[in-house]
Amino acid sequence: MSTPLSSDGDSVVRIGALVPLSRPGWFEAGQHLLAGLELAVRDVNADGGIGGRSLELIVRDTAADPVKAASAVEELAGLGVAALVGEYHSVVARAVAARADALEVPFLCSSAVLDGLTEQPTEWVARLAPAQSHGWRIYADFLLSQGHTRIAVAKQPSVYWATGTGILRDYLAARGGSVVELDMSALTPAEVCDELVGDHATALLLLVGYPDPAVSIVKAVRSDPRLADILIGAPAGQPEFADWASLLGDDSAAIPFLRYRPERLTPLGAKVEAELRGRLATPPSFVAFEGYDAIAVLAQILGAHGIDRARIADAWPKVAVDGTRGRIQFCRTPGISVWQWTWPAVQVVDRDPADPGRFRVLHTS
Repeated sequence: MSTPLSSDGDSVVRIGALVPLSRPGWFEAGQHLLAGLELAVRDVNADGGIGGRSLELIVRDTAADPVKAASAVEELAGLGVAALVGEYHSVVARAVAARADALEVPFLCSSAVLDGLTEQPTEWVARLAPAQSHGWRIYADFLLSQGHTRIAVAKQPSVYWATGTGILRDYLAARGGSVVELDMSALTPAEVCDELVGDHATALLLLVGYPDPAVSIVKAVRSDPRLADILIGAPAGQPEFADWASLLGDDSAAIPFLRYRPERLTPLGAKVEAELRGRLATPPSFVAFEGYDAIAVLAQILGAHGIDRARIADAWPKVAVDGTRGRIQFCRTPGISVWQWTWPAVQVVDRDPADPGRFRVLHTS
């Protein structure tokens, strides 16, 4: 199915943006993602747009709701967008990818990591963020390098958390480690502390929603003298955002998380970082860079291959873009059903106990 841009496509090229901007979505991540998207659109238009046409972003709040997101895809497709971009939450991105594939609308997923983004291989979807299996294995390597082989996970029901637990369990088991699951649908934070003492785990990973119960669990563990030596980790990246530090104060530090950016940004990345800092009034997260890079990729495709949806989808393997975090190219990767950038840089980072506003790089891919 080949769809024209829109009735006024001669002057405007529309991109549909799917972003969590309200609860229960992780709206701080959504704000960073949107800031990156909007800045890139501004830069594209300042540079002449798409063949002289302005690039326009049509934003829809997904609120971490897969049903709402799928409906937004249908609406945006009907409005004649050339492509879709964005989404942070993996379960939501999976619903977006499925609907985009069915409607034959190109979707560049900026920030969701679930390996199985679609049930079957598709030509219509590409992704910038690293697959969960890639990033979480790097996180497991970090744990092992620090001597942690008995790992507890505080987990809520979710495909994303269940998949992450499985990745950790399989990877650690092959290297002499083990994973203990703590069901947060049945345990209070205080009961988690009791379980940790009995299980003799040396690390607790937060595979739970934010801000709660993640914040409540951290406060309970950090205030329990029996658990003074336990490492708290958050592979999904909760400590990246400023709200984490404001909610937890000194307790926000020394909680390692995954961050998808290199230690040194590209020259474009350094420029974008300075501008994003002004827009956000806080250091930009890697999610903001993912947003900027997503528009940079689509702008190159649109400029080189036109606005026809089928041509956009055909162009994924032809992409070669110098983004904020390195050169972006897509390929087919075993076990991944979409076109994948392999790989953006992956770091394990925490907030410095001496200054929780500063990040320390603990491990790199």
